[in-house]
Amino acid sequence: MSSRRDAGGRPYTSRSLSAAVEALPGDHASVSHASVNKLANGSQDNPTAHTVVAVCKALGVPPAYLLPHHAYSDLEALQTFEDPRARHVLALLSGLSHSALDDVVAELERRRAEQGLEPVQRRDDATEEAPPSQEEPTEAPGRGRRRRSSREAAEYAADSLEGL
Repeated sequence: MSSRRDAGGRPYTSRSLSAAVEALPGDHASVSHASVNKLANGSQDNPTAHTVVAVCKALGVPPAYLLPHHAYSDLEALQTFEDPRARHVLALLSGLSHSALDDVVAELERRRAEQGLEPVQRRDDATEEAPPSQEEPTEAPGRGRRRRSSREAAEYAADSLEGL
């Protein structure tokens, strides 16, 4: 929430994010400000996939943005992946040799240049810095059970979203 801005340019609060979810067009999950607060502090341990999707739409990020791996921080690529045609292209590319993939990349870069589009910066995930380590899970006060760490919550959310 703190890394995204609302319409007024301020970081989201639990109340403003809840209001943003309610303002979404169409059919979507309803999320109270108390639920948003519980999600943000990790005490909500079982959000539905519909809730996660609605919150992500309100924040303007794809659900994969919440995944714990540092390679998922490329928001432009994640938004592109939301397009079914992009996923189809990736499916077509799977199983190709490295040299065949390099040929496809070179051809796509050539076509972008011909159309006057900006070149896409190549990302080498193997050389990227790892993200700062996630906090350790802590004991929830008065409940006798531990809270999920941010990483565990993100992994749980990813598992829940697999069927979407």
